[in-house]
Amino acid sequence: MQSNQIPVFLNHVEQQLQTVPDEVRRLFHGRGRCWQGLDQLTCDWLQGQLIVNLFKSVDEEFLAQLKSGLLALSTSKVWQERQGRTILLQHRYADGAPSEVLLGELDTRPVVEELGLKYQLDIGRNQNFGLFLDMRLGREWTRDNAKHANVLNLFAYTCGFSLAAIAGGADQVVNVDMAKASLNKGRENHKLNDHNLNQVRFMGHDIFKSWGKIKKSGPYDLIIIDPPSFQKGSFALTKDYAKILRRLPDLLTEQGTVLACVNSPAVDCNFLIEGMAEAAPELTYIERLDNPVEFADIDEQASLKCLVFKK
Repeated sequence: MQSNQIPVFLNHVEQQLQTVPDEVRRLFHGRGRCWQGLDQLTCDWLQGQLIVNLFKSVDEEFLAQLKSGLLALSTSKVWQERQGRTILLQHRYADGAPSEVLLGELDTRPVVEELGLKYQLDIGRNQNFGLFLDMRLGREWTRDNAKHANVLNLFAYTCGFSLAAIAGGADQVVNVDMAKASLNKGRENHKLNDHNLNQVRFMGHDIFKSWGKIKKSGPYDLIIIDPPSFQKGSFALTKDYAKILRRLPDLLTEQGTVLACVNSPAVDCNFLIEGMAEAAPELTYIERLDNPVEFADIDEQASLKCLVFKK
């Protein structure tokens, strides 16, 4: 990380604030390695709150310049026009990801919008605030392909895909995640959007021990798989993803579709394409979804991979 590159970061953030829609957005994505000397720095706009993340410890000079630059940004015309209120710096590299408020008062549970849908976030206490911003186009694709569908959302987290599916006219969504607290947040997100909860199910189960229960609500027209790269004691990408793929043919309708996602830089698209060909040859690879332009990566195979397959 290079302190002489901080003006580049600040200028880009200011430019993005002038052009982004009134939605939650990533403004700066250093982790895509497209910004020399800023590869461990990100910045998100939560509609009035600026969340800056450091993923690696930096020296005092870098930290001092970053903080003074952010405070100077808060005096800019665009900051006033966008009704900026708060700047938070989060040290993601440190135990507990400690945060410090540089400006204003932090709203730890803001409601933000994306693609016309509302999401309740949780800031400062966890590494992730409840919505993965790089998956925006995946949620948009789901909304556009869910009309009258019976949808299965595996590793549902806070149910972003579920909201998109219901907004797109899905008949039913079944959300499965072993973290019941995340599913509870998903239920609240649906309520925020006045969705009919009779169309949404929340299953707080270990997927690998619940195939029978999952199958009872099928067959599914659309299955979404968005697992963590690694979750201690429950999921290891290279070992466990194939176990899910093998189950797909029995869970899908005759013309069923799968959106399979992976966000590990350790594997490329062939991990899913070849894995599907071996585990579920009945499914054909159709396309890879684009990632949002703000998440540009020097190596596209290292970035988020969302692949569509059809039976």
